Amino acid sequence: RLSCIRNNVWLACCGVVSAGLAVLSSFGLMLFCGVPFVVTVANAPFLILGVGVDDMFIMIASWEQSTRKKEKSNVKSLLAETYAEAALSVTITTLTDVLAFFIGTWTAFPSVRSFCLYTGTAFVFCYIYTMTFFGAIIVLNHKREQGNRHWLTCMPVGVDKDQAEKSCLYNACCIGTCSRESSQLESEHPMSIFFKKYYGPFFTNKWIKLLVVLLYGTYLGGSIYGCTQIKEGIDLRNLANDDSYVIPYYDDDDKYFSAYGPRVMVVITESVDYWNETVRLGIEHCTQNLE
Repeated sequence: RLSCIRNNVWLACCGVVSAGLAVLSSFGLMLFCGVPFVVTVANAPFLILGVGVDDMFIMIASWEQSTRKKEKSNVKSLLAETYAEAALSVTITTLTDVLAFFIGTWTAFPSVRSFCLYTGTAFVFCYIYTMTFFGAIIVLNHKREQGNRHWLTCMPVGVDKDQAEKSCLYNACCIGTCSRESSQLESEHPMSIFFKKYYGPFFTNKWIKLLVVLLYGTYLGGSIYGCTQIKEGIDLRNLANDDSYVIPYYDDDDKYFSAYGPRVMVVITESVDYWNETVRLGIEHCTQNLE
């Protein structure tokens, strides 16, 4: 927003901080419990940030709708209505994410198991911080707006005789508008108007609903077929860069030697006299028996 009062820069920053706190809490708890930290876990903060910012937008949107409907209500009723609207969707998305990652802990790969444990726990903490820490930040930001305070300095913004004679640039920075009037609550966001007046009615058309059902049925059928084709395993070829010398090696190995199955190696753990012909013959005999 251009208004120096209605601008929510600090609110957005605190939403990112909330996701960061979830990452720190999750990593600290898992390390305290002795869960191994593998390199793939380093990607978890990006997932948590995405979900945390999504929850932040849901909370802010619900708060904006509540304040628009009840401009003069007290903070408790506004926050209660915000949680009534936002908490359900945030809870459902968090449960599905946590369930998906905790199911991933059943895998046979230890690195994937650690990644799922760290990420699933981080989602739980992200939900806790969104419902507690970020809700409190929304209330504090609302009190700042009610006090007509600047978003950056938190100093009161108003119109007095001195400000009335200032330049347009000064008023735009300190009041939020070139006009010499304090900024008021803004009208409904254009994006909300678009979804309410155009997008929603478009999808309530019976032919569009039929088309959506058909598309979803096609998507569901393709998903079920794809699930039947999944095979657990790692193709080592995909772990190297495209221009690596390893790629031709794995291509030739798969082309010429795939019919022989995996290599079997014999390891002798004792100290033996390889110079002794009898010992060498014994080792060769042992290998032939293994074959």
